[in-house]
Amino acid sequence: MIYEERCYTLQPAHFRRFLAVFEAEGLDMILEHLGQLVGYFATETGTLNTVVHIWAYEDLADREQRRNALWNDPRWQAYAEKVMPWIVHMESRLLKPTRFSPLQ
Repeated sequence: MIYEERCYTLQPAHFRRFLAVFEAEGLDMILEHLGQLVGYFATETGTLNTVVHIWAYEDLADREQRRNALWNDPRWQAYAEKVMPWIVHMESRLLKPTRFSPLQ
């Protein structure tokens, strides 16, 4: 397994709106394509107005296939056009569990 940690810092005026639109319009569709959502978080300290989401994939090929399918979905394209302007900064890290990690 690999895990992807994605962090989106949003314009403060759109932070709550982003979460509401994500839950109402994005979540189910994204789950159809990406599969295993490990967690979705809002920051309380550090860089504020940031959401952190963690996704699990079998391997890099699985991640690439799933993300390509998502980007080819017209529903995603319409959703992305709506929310992308609210995002100030995006960061993605791929994480590989250690031998002793509870998440494998």
